[in-house]
Amino acid sequence: MNHPSFAGVDSVPPALPDIGGLLAAPATVALTADGAVLTVTVDAPWRASEITRRLGALGVTSVITTEPDGLRVHTEPAASLVALVDRWTRDGTKHVPDDWVPGPGALRLWFVASGHMEVDGVRYVLGLDPESPATFPSLARALMRAGIAPTLVSPHDGRPGLWVSGARRLGHLAERLGAPPDDPAARAIWPHEQHPERHM
Repeated sequence: MNHPSFAGVDSVPPALPDIGGLLAAPATVALTADGAVLTVTVDAPWRASEITRRLGALGVTSVITTEPDGLRVHTEPAASLVALVDRWTRDGTKHVPDDWVPGPGALRLWFVASGHMEVDGVRYVLGLDPESPATFPSLARALMRAGIAPTLVSPHDGRPGLWVSGARRLGHLAERLGAPPDDPAARAIWPHEQHPERHM
């Protein structure tokens, strides 16, 4: 049986909807007088640098500052981000668009912002926004629509996430994300499929 081939991030041009991946993670977006701004706090320099790089490819300028809770990436006000506010908020709270399907660029930003490894080559987690628990089921369904069926977990340490495990699902995730950023810390936790040993 042939399995479908999934496009990776390197084969799909960057697009503004990719930023939805940051909002699936603990990012926030808000209107300003000059457009809208997006903010996300991460726990490692490679994450902040990759987010800034990918935002730049979308024409969105951002800066990194050091805060007590981590490294904060925040954008300059941009008119192009206003549509994200319209799609990702409802009644002043974060809301996952009903038709959202995370593409390769969105998945990469999602993992860069909040992803981590549970078991090398076996189980990885896409982190969720602990301040927006109502989004969890919708994000699980969105990931399923993208062809990756997750398991929703809400650990007691305050790091809710979507587990991705199994050779087929990990293969799809790894293919979509593309190569890790050029940083040892990123390579150490980047999803990959663990191939079973072959016996002669």
